[in-house]
Amino acid sequence: MTGRDDDEFRRLLTGEQPTITAAEPVADTPAGAPATGATPLWRVGSALDTMLERTPEWLRTGGRWAGVVGVMAVAAATRLTGLDHPGELVFDETYYVKDAWALWNLGYESQWQSDADEQWAEGRTDGWTGMASFAVHPPLGKWLIGLGLAATGPADPASWRIATALAGIALVALVMVAAWLLTRSGPVTTITGFLLTIDGNGIVMSRVALLDGFLALFVLTAFICILLDRAHTARTGALWWRPWLLAAGVALGAALAVKWNGIWFVAAFGLVSVLADPNIRDRALELVKRAGVNLLLLLPITVVTYTLTWSAWFAGEDGYQRGWAETGTNAWSGFWAWVPLPVQSWLHLHEITYGYHVSESTAHPYMAPAWTWLALIRPTSMWYESSSLGDPGCAVTSCGASILDVPNPLIWGAAVAAIVYCIVRVIRRREWQVAAVLTGFAAGYLPWLAYPERTVYQFYTIAFQAFLLLALAIAIRSVLGTAEDERSRRVAGIWTVAASLVLVTAVSVYFWPVWTGMQVPFDFLASHWWLPGWR
Repeated sequence: MTGRDDDEFRRLLTGEQPTITAAEPVADTPAGAPATGATPLWRVGSALDTMLERTPEWLRTGGRWAGVVGVMAVAAATRLTGLDHPGELVFDETYYVKDAWALWNLGYESQWQSDADEQWAEGRTDGWTGMASFAVHPPLGKWLIGLGLAATGPADPASWRIATALAGIALVALVMVAAWLLTRSGPVTTITGFLLTIDGNGIVMSRVALLDGFLALFVLTAFICILLDRAHTARTGALWWRPWLLAAGVALGAALAVKWNGIWFVAAFGLVSVLADPNIRDRALELVKRAGVNLLLLLPITVVTYTLTWSAWFAGEDGYQRGWAETGTNAWSGFWAWVPLPVQSWLHLHEITYGYHVSESTAHPYMAPAWTWLALIRPTSMWYESSSLGDPGCAVTSCGASILDVPNPLIWGAAVAAIVYCIVRVIRRREWQVAAVLTGFAAGYLPWLAYPERTVYQFYTIAFQAFLLLALAIAIRSVLGTAEDERSRRVAGIWTVAASLVLVTAVSVYFWPVWTGMQVPFDFLASHWWLPGWR
């Protein structure tokens, strides 16, 4: 990507008019690096840049698409291969898979027989009692899991997880879209997608039927829509005609309908949509006007989308707390008596659910307070099975099979370091794109710090992992430099990134068995427990 291309993309997003008096500085040229005009042309760029410069445009475009397709193929392979293992419900699948199947058949979450998990392992999936159960999360994620169950039949364990696997594959595609919009660099785009493809958190959360992968998917969709809305308003100056902002509202409503922590992204992306608007230009009146318009465009459609996901609950009569307002003297009186009784019951259910979430502190061996997440102190063990010599597949004294939701430690550490880099970069350069990435990360992470006693887990980080990787993408873009950089700096950047990719790939290959539940000798399994909390 040339400096001229980078400048044009920046002007497209910011609405800035190009000048003819002086060249714009290359965005990712380090302070103190020589300007292009001060370096002989034969000492600029790398041999790779020279080769690409001589390559026809159609071939370069084809190469970029080949990289994207290759990443998607690896994403599909790592998320779909052996999806039916383990053949039993693992971790919170015991809630979400059964709730999903009850929703699909009854229209509401039902209680199940006490041995329902064993029945599912045997292919018997109709053990619900018909009595409504209290579900602590909204229904959309479970409807999506149910779609997979209905499509291929609940007796196949792969059907329990196919929806989350497809969401995980789509997340890889979307993180590449976001990386492209932020960097306009083909290599950086491909690398960003590849890093999510081979990361343990991304892999495990695509292979276990939990809700957080759907949350991550809708949040990243909303972020992309915010970026596209920013480009649209920069180009047109539009105030009300904002289709991408409306689309962001739909995506945020869907995120909220998966898990309530989507609310923090609603607030964060609403803020980004205003503060990054190029039409404000430090004018207080314009800021107030556009903030009001954005609120009117974003918030109602978010609420409507969220509410629509409860349609089955409203349509039926047997959902949890569905008849609360019609029982005894529960119905509201006075000024609020006009509110329809089903809505009163629905809001009462939300009150109960909120009370659960703010008070939940049940001890769990793999609970991990949010302050431990960035240091990977206590990753979540989703499933473990031991075996010994003579058991099928075990040829040594002791074997084990594990699904440990630990990210690739090198990718994770680099991404956390990239967050620090982006904070410094925002302070120094005030780039709205970098600030937007940091805002997404903050919305997913910081609110959890306010609940140190609540039962939370490391795997919640999948909701904001895309923003960690986008921060890393920005850092990689700086390390790589551009074709206008001095040759030694450019070559060093390319080799640094290439060597790092080889290293993190080797680490992912090493961790693959503990991400996918492969049976391995116990000593080999234990060699993956780099910290005491990983056991």
